[in-house]
Parts: sequence; structure tokens; C-alpha cells
Amino acid sequence: MIPTQTAPPPARRSAGRKILVGLFLLAAVLFGGSALYVWATLQISYSEGDRAGYVQKFSRKGWVCKTWEGELAMVNLPGAMPEIFAFTVRDDAVAARVNETLGQRVALTYEEHRGVPSDCFGETGYFVTGVRLLEGAAAPAPAPPAPPGVEK
Repeated sequence: MIPTQTAPPPARRSAGRKILVGLFLLAAVLFGGSALYVWATLQISYSEGDRAGYVQKFSRKGWVCKTWEGELAMVNLPGAMPEIFAFTVRDDAVAARVNETLGQRVALTYEEHRGVPSDCFGETGYFVTGVRLLEGAAAPAPAPPAPPGVEK
């Protein structure tokens, strides 16, 4: 009798491992790419600036991801309807400063981040990074002096 040769292991086992490794690498690349996208949207600002007005609403909101959300009423002329600027504060120290200045005229320094993929980072694209109290802007103008000889 002729001795039979042993056959090499089936190629399916090797192909299955390659497919599994390929799927793992694909998942890693997709996760890494999405993480890089989130990082980029939070680090690169589209615009920066200041808005002045009165903070009329400020609260910590969210079911799972808690963020500070607020509204700044910007009044151009007395008696005119205010324009509302909705903003988000991610830093607790800045949020504490906003709370200290409620009811006073302030200037909020903000950065606009477009394309942030989730409300977990904030409900708006405007992230406040600083607060300045505007001195003298909230004080009423002094009354003009009375003419001499006229009593009030």
C-alpha cells in the first residue's frame, strides 16, 4: 500500500481569522476616526467673540450629561425687544462666575463650535469661556442739577 499524505489544514480557518482581524481593525479605525472628529469639533473654534447684556436664565440641565445652559438678553435700545443669545458653559468655575453676576450687565466671551455631534457637550454651539462685569453700564444716569433758586 502507498502511504497517504496528510492534507494541509483547510484554508477556511485562515480566512476566518483574516476576516475577524479585518473587522476588528475596521471597527478600531471607525471608532478612532469618530473620536478624532469629536475632539476636533471641540478644540477648533469656528468663531470667537463677546456678547453684552443681562443673563436672564441660567441652569444646569441634562438627564445624563449635565451642562450649564443660559440665555443672555441683549438690549440695543430702551423699550425695544431684546435679542436672546443662547449659550452653554462647560467649565464649573465660569458657571460660578456667571451665577455671581446674574441681574447685572455682563460681557460673555464665547467660542462657536460647529458640528459637535451630541447634546452631551452642550445644547448650543456657543461655549462661554469668560465673564466680565461691565462697570457703570448698569447704573442709571444721574439727574441733571436743578437750576438755582428752584427747590425740588
